[in-house]
Amino acid sequence: MSSIAVNQPSQAGDVKKGPILLAMLLGAFVAFLNQTLLNVALPSIMGSLDITETTVQWLSTGFMLVNGVLMPVTAYLMAKFTTRQIFISGMSLFTIGTLLCGISPTFAILMTGRVIQAAGAAIIMPLLSVVVLNIFPIEQRGKAMGMIGVAMILAPAIGPTLSGYVVENYDWRTLFWIILPIAVISILVGMRFVKNVTPISNPKLDIPSVILSTIGFGGLLYGFSDAGSSGWGDPIVVSCLVVGTIALLIFILRQFKLETPLLEFRVFKNRMYSLNTLILVVVNMAMFSGMILLPIYLQTTRGISALDSGLLMLPGAIVMGIMSPITGGLFDKFGAKWLSIIGLVITVVTTYEFSKLTMDTSYNHLILMYTFRMFGMSLLMMPIQTAALNDIPQKLNAHGTVMLNTMRTVFGAIGTAVFVTLYSSSLKQYVIDHTDVNTNDAAAAAKLMKDASIHGINFAFIIATILTVVALVFAFFIKKSVPKDAAGAPSVKSEVSASQSN
Repeated sequence: MSSIAVNQPSQAGDVKKGPILLAMLLGAFVAFLNQTLLNVALPSIMGSLDITETTVQWLSTGFMLVNGVLMPVTAYLMAKFTTRQIFISGMSLFTIGTLLCGISPTFAILMTGRVIQAAGAAIIMPLLSVVVLNIFPIEQRGKAMGMIGVAMILAPAIGPTLSGYVVENYDWRTLFWIILPIAVISILVGMRFVKNVTPISNPKLDIPSVILSTIGFGGLLYGFSDAGSSGWGDPIVVSCLVVGTIALLIFILRQFKLETPLLEFRVFKNRMYSLNTLILVVVNMAMFSGMILLPIYLQTTRGISALDSGLLMLPGAIVMGIMSPITGGLFDKFGAKWLSIIGLVITVVTTYEFSKLTMDTSYNHLILMYTFRMFGMSLLMMPIQTAALNDIPQKLNAHGTVMLNTMRTVFGAIGTAVFVTLYSSSLKQYVIDHTDVNTNDAAAAAKLMKDASIHGINFAFIIATILTVVALVFAFFIKKSVPKDAAGAPSVKSEVSASQSN
């Protein structure tokens, strides 16, 4: 064997679950919040630092790239170092990056801070799920993973609202000073309570796999993120997608030949893991349609302020935060299938409602539909993820979790690029089809562009609805997951539970 056990994890009964979960939830909350915090603030940063739109977008693109590139390496880190070492290191990186962003007088320092933040966040996100899977018994995993949902879903959702308020009333650097003390508290709680709860070995780091993974995931992420603005025919976009795809294929083939792969693709041999992952990425893409298209509709087309746009999405975020632990408890009792089906039916209906937008659609109707959409998604996101991870052996927890997070990141970028492209291409076609409008009339031309924008948004939401319907069909094939022990065999409790539910 290429890896020899050198340290065993603390037994679940020996650790204080509450403080560990608190420390990690605080860390995950600020890490996820940080993902969407700058989106509304980008125009203010452009003016403050005197930079172009293309340059400022790197604050978001760079964060996503570093996060996506480093995430596949975290499975190796979790096998090499203790839970405590990884958590404190990851949060320390994130905190240092946040401090740099908060004091940044120039774009170069701000960008450096974002890169360091992304490196820390890439470690924290999958680590949290793995810790929960290791310290909570099978029958309590749903509720515990539901708590993760509070950070994973609520934090990014409140980011635009918080950002909109801060940008309108304070300097944009205040955003980083808000999350800095939370990150510091997370480190202090972690230093006091976090113990090692994952098996430690001495795996060999395969450098060619790291290089291939970096080129593969990095190329795809950059290509898809740039395709929405530069177009699919842009030479840089095409080059990144081609090189990234080739490198990723070589990377995957290499993993099957290694005794200790950097990222274990054999998790997809499990049918329920594969099915749930497929549903998760499809729903994630559909969710990005709302995150991308609604701000365009509200701010660009309707002229609604960034703060009011964020406030419109806030009730939905609160609902998701409240429902996530409740949904986790329901998952422990009933499994993922019917929760997912009910959630997807609600998501299909509400997504379709967003394909009928007009210039007169009321603000209250938008709030209601968005809140119900988030309620539907709260019923399915964490149950599907928990069901996927429950169905693989415990020894693959780290690889299964990292794979899910990596797929979510990659397909999030794909979803963003696809929906931006659908919107822009439909908008352009609408303008072409209505060339009879007198564009010399400024009012008529402005109305044409608004009508075209709404047409493009509605078309993109129709495609999002179709995607959600596909996920709904897949959900009918979900079977109750049977959690595995370390050896990969169904546990006694899970066998009894499954027989009772059937």
